[in-house]
Amino acid sequence: MWQIQPTVEIPDWMIPAIREHIPQINGGFAAQLLISRGIKTPEQLAVFLDANLYKPSSPFEFGSEMKWAVNRLVIARNCDEAIAIWGDFDADGITATSVLWEGLGQFFNQKGSIDATTEDASAYLSYYIPNRLTESHGLNIAGIEQLAQQGVRVIVTCDTGSTNLAEIKHAKQLGIDVIVTDHHTLPPERPPVVSIINPRNLSPQHPMYHLSGVAVAYKLVEALYKTLPDIPQQPLEDLLDLVAIGLIADLVQLTGDCRYLAQCGIEQLKKQQKNPTRPGVGKLLDLCKRTGDRPTDISFGLGPRINAVSRIHGDASFCVELLTSRDEKRCNQLALETELANTRRKSLQREVTRDVIKKLAQLDLSTTCVIVLTDPQWPTGVLGLVAGQIAQEYGRPTILLSSDVGGSLELEDSQTPENRQLFARGSARSVNQIDLYELVKGQAHLLHRFGGHPFAAGLSLPVENIPMFTEGINRQLREQIEQIPGGGLEPIVQVDLVCTVAELGKDLFQELKVLEPCGMGNPVPHILIENCWFSNPWNQNEKDIRGQKVSYIKTTFELWDESVQVGFPGVWWGHYKDELPEGRCDAVVELDFNTYNKRYEVRLLEVRSAENSDVKPISPKIDYIIDRRNEKQNHSEDELLNGIKPLMIKDCPTSWDELRVWFRRLIHPQHQLILAYQPKPEISPLEIWEKLIGIAKYLSRTGESVSRKKLQKTLTIGDSSLMLGFDCLRQLGFKIEYRDREFFIIKTESLETTEAEQQAEFSELLQRFLAAIREEQFRRKYFCEVPLSTIQAIAHQTLNQLSTVSSELKF
Repeated sequence: MWQIQPTVEIPDWMIPAIREHIPQINGGFAAQLLISRGIKTPEQLAVFLDANLYKPSSPFEFGSEMKWAVNRLVIARNCDEAIAIWGDFDADGITATSVLWEGLGQFFNQKGSIDATTEDASAYLSYYIPNRLTESHGLNIAGIEQLAQQGVRVIVTCDTGSTNLAEIKHAKQLGIDVIVTDHHTLPPERPPVVSIINPRNLSPQHPMYHLSGVAVAYKLVEALYKTLPDIPQQPLEDLLDLVAIGLIADLVQLTGDCRYLAQCGIEQLKKQQKNPTRPGVGKLLDLCKRTGDRPTDISFGLGPRINAVSRIHGDASFCVELLTSRDEKRCNQLALETELANTRRKSLQREVTRDVIKKLAQLDLSTTCVIVLTDPQWPTGVLGLVAGQIAQEYGRPTILLSSDVGGSLELEDSQTPENRQLFARGSARSVNQIDLYELVKGQAHLLHRFGGHPFAAGLSLPVENIPMFTEGINRQLREQIEQIPGGGLEPIVQVDLVCTVAELGKDLFQELKVLEPCGMGNPVPHILIENCWFSNPWNQNEKDIRGQKVSYIKTTFELWDESVQVGFPGVWWGHYKDELPEGRCDAVVELDFNTYNKRYEVRLLEVRSAENSDVKPISPKIDYIIDRRNEKQNHSEDELLNGIKPLMIKDCPTSWDELRVWFRRLIHPQHQLILAYQPKPEISPLEIWEKLIGIAKYLSRTGESVSRKKLQKTLTIGDSSLMLGFDCLRQLGFKIEYRDREFFIIKTESLETTEAEQQAEFSELLQRFLAAIREEQFRRKYFCEVPLSTIQAIAHQTLNQLSTVSSELKF
């Protein structure tokens, strides 16, 4: 389904204010887009358009954690201690490592990447990038021990490390202090680190809350510059181009400090095209035919190339040298290697996509809710990219697994080479706000490892479990969808503007450019062209820098409608010309400027025959959902809004299904829903277990009972976690009875199993209970922080589905 943003009334002040900043544009389209994205006052508009008017946050707003980190680094400098940067292999992690390498390099002597041949690293700064194919994300024991042998006394992580509790403890035992800079989910308890600088510790409303790994690393360097201002020789601003690359490539929400840093960074990146201070970046821009003046030069140019290195080779350490070295000859060599890795990545991605589509032809998609496919030959490095593409095109969560023998034989601690088990590894991507992490977690008993968030996950499982996993996860989502009127698998395409082909070109491009840098929270505008057609379609394989064709297809075309006498050029990546419809159609496109061909063109996103059009305008912006989350005052349930008692959610939900139940109650035209829940202090899972044991012993001793609601409130857990807790109690010999809406817990004789068997079963149940609590706490935090705009979108979808069902019932 395609949904169109409504045309809104533009305030009298807005267009003149836009033209004051950007005199060369008309401002009408820009004003409509800005209003739809929450710009309502002249002050908001000025700061949005002009980075010089924005006041960035101080790095010391991270509080004591930043001070502790800076103090430890100052001690390391004064004592000539060896420092190692522990990075990550994606674009955010590579740029974060590069920022720390250059920034800390102003205070410490640089030595280079750590490898097995490196000599004693005392008094040097070095870096360590894990291998994507053999080590995966995060800290690992082997790497830490390698650093310890080389004399490292302090590890500074970037874009990783927040949840590596065991590894951090091991480092401490080896006499290594750890400073974590990261932006991923925090563990329930603070790890034993010198400092953990993570924006997740800040309020969701804080302007630094959405910083990516590279931006957090930059803030640490900024704090050190402020603490020791007389030492650095390189201006801090010289790092901002690296910050912009990592921010935009990592798809974080570009608001607050993120937008400011991206704006400043792109200004710095522009300089790398003509007289580059970073020859590696300049060469990459040249190879991808970009100028560096737009965020798409990163998202479609630099970012994929940096990411491709680890996807193809595993080891991406040389990318730090590529981004930071001033040796032009060496950088040209590394840039060419990066370009070849990217063309190889495209080829592999296309080959895997072709294989996936062949396998999809054998599936009955009418009965498939979650696409799960496996192949022994698929390279794991590109599975996430392909899964995301398939999920979007088919409107279903997609899980792709590789059972390649070379990379999937993993040993548990208790296994020997003789009894080792074959595992499939892969990636999963979601679509349409379906919580993928919860789906995968529901099948945890079949998995070896998994991790991720509601929209993406990585997992491994025994090959023999794949059929049961596929059946189980499909059944799980099917049961969820059956509870939602109209189902929940139809893809939704958001349309920002409706234009004619005649309106495409320089003037519209300049208006859309007002929104840049675009990204999460401020997406690239989607344009609907109605009743149009295509001519002169031509598809071809791309060529690499050696002139060799690679199996990555693009189709070029001309776009026409009744408003023009000359077609407008366009491109459709990853598709053949035969896939373009014949005759009249509707198309959703993005407008771009091709710097190589020096022309404006459209990038085709979605297309459908005009007679099959299902385009629905979005109703005006929801104002019946009132956001009072995270407000400390209590809200009265007797409160009246517009003379009507509103609905009020006071308990934090843990799934979209819970919220959809509330949305379906919004039947009165003036009805309003208040989100009045607050984050609660998190109790550690072990402490919750100890509380449950204490309650069970008390009830067993006194013969008293307790209600489900009181138990859940006391333990701060939901129903599914409580049931797992009861399973643990039963394993310890407690009997749980439910009568008259109360629970009675009675201690019985021990179960008739051997002590070893009982202990093993209890340990497994307890770990499942503790994991369920951690997941529940994560989800509560998510629903306290998820943007109101996302909640509004789900409410729209739910109410539209209800409306559709009601209309169908009338006929």
